[in-house]
Amino acid sequence: MQHRRKPASAAAPAAAKQPPSRRPTAPLSLAGLVVAVFLLAIFFYNEDVVKSGGGGADVVAVAGRARSPDLRVLHHHHHEEEEDGDADAATQQQKQQPPPPPPTKHQQQCDLYQGRWTFDAAGELSPLYRESECEFLTEQVTCMRNGRRDDSYQKWRWQPNGCALPRFDASLLLERLRNKRLMFVGDSLNRNQWESMVCLVQSVVPRGHKTLQKFVNNGSLNVFTAHEYNATVEFYWAPFLVQSNSDDPQVHSVMDRVIAWRAIAKHANNWKGVDYLVFNTYIWWLNTFEMKVLKGSGALRNNKGAAGWSKYALVDRPVAYREVLKTWAKWVDRHIDPNRTAVFFMGMSPNHITPWAWGNDGGIKCSMETQPIVNRTAPLNIGTDWRLHGVARGVLARYLHRVPVHFVDITGLSELRKDAHTSVHTLRQGKLLTPEQQADPKTYADCIHWCLPGLPDTWNHFIYAQIVSSSSSSSDASSLLASS
Repeated sequence: MQHRRKPASAAAPAAAKQPPSRRPTAPLSLAGLVVAVFLLAIFFYNEDVVKSGGGGADVVAVAGRARSPDLRVLHHHHHEEEEDGDADAATQQQKQQPPPPPPTKHQQQCDLYQGRWTFDAAGELSPLYRESECEFLTEQVTCMRNGRRDDSYQKWRWQPNGCALPRFDASLLLERLRNKRLMFVGDSLNRNQWESMVCLVQSVVPRGHKTLQKFVNNGSLNVFTAHEYNATVEFYWAPFLVQSNSDDPQVHSVMDRVIAWRAIAKHANNWKGVDYLVFNTYIWWLNTFEMKVLKGSGALRNNKGAAGWSKYALVDRPVAYREVLKTWAKWVDRHIDPNRTAVFFMGMSPNHITPWAWGNDGGIKCSMETQPIVNRTAPLNIGTDWRLHGVARGVLARYLHRVPVHFVDITGLSELRKDAHTSVHTLRQGKLLTPEQQADPKTYADCIHWCLPGLPDTWNHFIYAQIVSSSSSSSDASSLLASS
């Protein structure tokens, strides 16, 4: 039998009809007052304890933010995706904390990747070195020596909106690199950037105090050493970051490129103990719309050679790219000490093989281009796979919880530099192009790699700004960015 519960309004009259004789006497009221005061004191004591604990949580959170790297230089904010429980806890904590102060005017304005290319006709700030002054440049990138007639591509300087890159100081960078290792890891575009960095720092090192070793460590590693500083600038060949059948640094012209998207230890063992790591992977992903992914890892363990790469599955390019970067990011987060090592991931270096995209309907790839794309308001579509750009940003935000990685967002500003490629002033299969080959840019123009001095110097200028600012006090970093 169900009993219906009386509403509160029905119980009120009964309480009002209680006889006066049941009310407590005056002494009992005094005792009740004492008890009430005691309970009230306990309540306020507990409230103070709770607030005190909440204050401690606020201090921990602020301390955590203070330990994060100074991101005013690269302005890349990592929004880590949390589990549901962590997200709820963070929401509660945010409710207890006062709102953060608004960013300063300097922080709001200083995005190094938003800006414009300006021509330095006098050559006061660009180029940062001369082609003839860097003995370590390879023939692949020495465009002037290889017959290019105009040097205007060397004199374009990147000017960010609202701030300025610090003046490049090779001596200061080498001081920051004293007793340290800087390593570029990736494909031939990262090798292009490594050559640029070697030329940037070697200019202040006297002859006889610097050396370059090539193809060490089974051929995968090139090492420039500034002996007085005990500093190295290195390049490690790993075009997909994970293992692939294209890992031979000298013989890697493989038609059917196959990747093992979970196998990274063989390469990664060479990255341990490095103080600055600069990663990239992009150009080798563009040959096909679908990537060949090795089935199983037994072939790798059993050293079956080329036959071990014969069983694979076809996977859509962005999906495979995401899985490879997840493997890489998890390794970084587990094995890198953020108190010792700074990690960078380079954005995508674009190609320029579609001249109609920038209005040159009669052009052939990037040949004969002598000016950047300027004063353009319409969207530019030169074939860059921006899906991979988005994948990289997403993986860095979601899978790197312990180690901050700086995303060097070079893609958009580099898309404007159709004039800076090696084009026909380069090598083909290890040999300089002949005059007949140079006259056939449709077949022989290289619109992937870049002349040096040139665009990769700007990429390294971003790296320089981050290294110098993170090694300086906050006020020093601000003054560096404000200088021109």
